[in-house]
Amino acid sequence: MLNSFIKNLSILKKFLFINLLVFIIFLSFTIVYLSGVQPNLINKKTSNHIQIIDNTIDHIRRLKIKFNEDDIRKFLFSTRFLFQNLDRVIIFDENFNLIGDSDTLDLDPRSFSQRLEIVEMNILNDEENIKKKSTEQLKGKDSKSISEILINYSNSSDFGKPFTFTQEMYGQFLLITIKNVNDGKKNIGFLAITEKANDIRAAINERKIFVIRTAIVVAIVILIFSFVLNRYFLKPIKTIVNYTKSVKEKNKKKTDIQGIKNRDDEIGILSSSLDEMTEELNKRIKTAENFSTDLVHEIRNPLASLKSASEILSETNDKNQRNKLINILVHDVARIERLITDYSQMLKDEVAINNENMKKIDLKLIANSVVDDFNSIHNSKSGINIDLKTNGFKNYNILGIENRIEQIIANLLDNSISFSKNNQTIDVDLSKDKNNKIIILQVIDEGEGFKEKDTNKIFKRFYSNRPEIFGEHSGLGLNIVKNLVELHNGQISAINNKSKGAKIKIIFPEA
Repeated sequence: MLNSFIKNLSILKKFLFINLLVFIIFLSFTIVYLSGVQPNLINKKTSNHIQIIDNTIDHIRRLKIKFNEDDIRKFLFSTRFLFQNLDRVIIFDENFNLIGDSDTLDLDPRSFSQRLEIVEMNILNDEENIKKKSTEQLKGKDSKSISEILINYSNSSDFGKPFTFTQEMYGQFLLITIKNVNDGKKNIGFLAITEKANDIRAAINERKIFVIRTAIVVAIVILIFSFVLNRYFLKPIKTIVNYTKSVKEKNKKKTDIQGIKNRDDEIGILSSSLDEMTEELNKRIKTAENFSTDLVHEIRNPLASLKSASEILSETNDKNQRNKLINILVHDVARIERLITDYSQMLKDEVAINNENMKKIDLKLIANSVVDDFNSIHNSKSGINIDLKTNGFKNYNILGIENRIEQIIANLLDNSISFSKNNQTIDVDLSKDKNNKIIILQVIDEGEGFKEKDTNKIFKRFYSNRPEIFGEHSGLGLNIVKNLVELHNGQISAINNKSKGAKIKIIFPEA
């Protein structure tokens, strides 16, 4: 249930909820800690009280003090050194009557003067006030007087053992310990000692204040961090999410992430990557749409020719005309087959390229291998010779995909051969520009050259300026070459030679 609840929260709410849980756990442990501090501090003082009570009882037994007001008053005067760290000592008889109270005595050495007796007489004459003071009520709903506490103590199982309790009086925090006095045979009274324990309350308050301050600081830090998290992280992420949704839903109202792209952190890099990826996907979609349109257009022409030829073929009996029509059918079928095959191969290549990793390769070795293969086929067939020139450099290292570089060179040679006549030469020229750190690959033929003023047109799909034997080609070769060159961060261009023929030039960055 809780897991499901957390999952449905936003990141900011999850952050605040988790911090709230941590805060509650921290507060619970703090409360447990504070509840255990006071008893520990009280126990330390109680042990001192018990020692004083035991010493006092020993003195009472040893001196055989009788539990009446006169003897107890004299005893308190004579043993006042025992109580120098205490605030008050109260003694009751066995019937819970007050018979001695250090608060009613002047323990100053001058107390043995005449003035003392007057003071004592005045105090004794006001016995009701003394008893009232000695039996102050404890604060709280269940408060009891000292006399009531003594009665309960005498009837409890703890009778005979020291009993400690706390009391709030006139803004003072008092710690009181009581114990019965036994002369060895029977209980003769009760002894209660009181000490101001404001240091305990101060220690507790100090810890409480520290906890409260810490909680406030932690809460402020959480709020500040939440504000920073929301402003600089969550809002940009939300903007990116809205951007991806608008792309998915093809919403015309696009989300602007330009401000986020300008950031130098990971969110800026992420938004830039998403925007570039979206642009690339849109470009690919547009390219696929254009390509499909072009392919349909290219297939429509041979299909129209096939339809016309087949209709005429069914109506004619002329053998020569039938042969011509059959040749047209074969030519157009071959052309459609080539278009579909190359289109399918192009799509496969595009998928394969995205899954392949570039590595350092030697362009010279690849070019030499392709040239040798083409020479073995076309030199003997049509006398066309392909000459590789390396200009004296040992290696031509680039970052690339080996089989794609082979495809580039093979397509260029195919194109040059289609425009070349028998016994002509095609040069494959490799050179370096050390200053610019580039490698140049040129394929130069002796064919008819380009009729176009804008030679960039030849790299478009299904460009119409084709040789007569174009039925063996699809018109996609140079376009594929251009795409592969750009994949390798290269540049491609085409010009006419000064004398005759054409030159296609490719520039690769040197590895």
